[in-house]
Amino acid sequence: MQKAIAKADVLIEALPYIQDFRGAIIVVKFGGSAMEDRRTVENILTDVAFMECVGMLPVLVHGGGKAISKAMTEAGLKPKFVRGLRVTDEATIQVVESTLKNTVNATLLELLASKGAKAKRIDGNTIFEVEKRTARDEATGELLDWGYVGEIKHVHAAPILDCLKNEIIPVITPLGRGPGGKLYNLNADDAAAAVARELRARKLAFLSDVPGLLRDRNDESTLLSTLHIREVEDLINTKVIDGGMLPKIRSCMEALEAGVRKIHIIDGRLPHSLLLEIFTEQGVGTEIIE
Repeated sequence: MQKAIAKADVLIEALPYIQDFRGAIIVVKFGGSAMEDRRTVENILTDVAFMECVGMLPVLVHGGGKAISKAMTEAGLKPKFVRGLRVTDEATIQVVESTLKNTVNATLLELLASKGAKAKRIDGNTIFEVEKRTARDEATGELLDWGYVGEIKHVHAAPILDCLKNEIIPVITPLGRGPGGKLYNLNADDAAAAVARELRARKLAFLSDVPGLLRDRNDESTLLSTLHIREVEDLINTKVIDGGMLPKIRSCMEALEAGVRKIHIIDGRLPHSLLLEIFTEQGVGTEIIE
């Protein structure tokens, strides 16, 4: 009986959050090493299915970097990265498209269905208008060219909203369509942030393989549970935010400025971390607010 009462207490604690977030759009970006462990994937998708069941409107944007690298190796292609972005030539983009659609996305849809959730693949190249991404090397001034890697210029939200209207979870691939109809690879963090901006989502959650943003990356006790936009530049200047976290935080700032109310960086390896962040008083991870 005590166990049953404890379960009831948990539901009661979650009640005001369920009421508050009913009808709210929550964009969830899922990728990285968290996708490599079957149990972690199951936990995350159970959370997403739960969110939809209690009236929230989850939108899932996924990556698939390790699966793509594996498929490239099997195809005799050598993965190459510049500034954390995959250099994508004509042969590579075919592998990227096939892996994202037929392996990663298909698996996520199958698992969501096993949780009793209705889900649908949305190919990113049908909703993301992009331009070719280029940049200059800060040291040499040399033009950096990633090939078929895009920078998002516009998001067509209608297919996403149509899914949400029909109680279907959209599961979006990070692909875009560029000039001349060319297919481009996208950074999944950028894709999730762009979707959140366009939908004016209530929350944007990045499921990572770290506890959140750490002041000292070797000490989990230095977790920053709350981060205000005004603090970001100081943390960049002191190298607390750098490397792969830097573009993620930049995307977060743009999303907040566009109307997303709160952003979370959460350790996807922690069982049900998504529900803990949204439905409990203490939460987990780092929340980023204005």
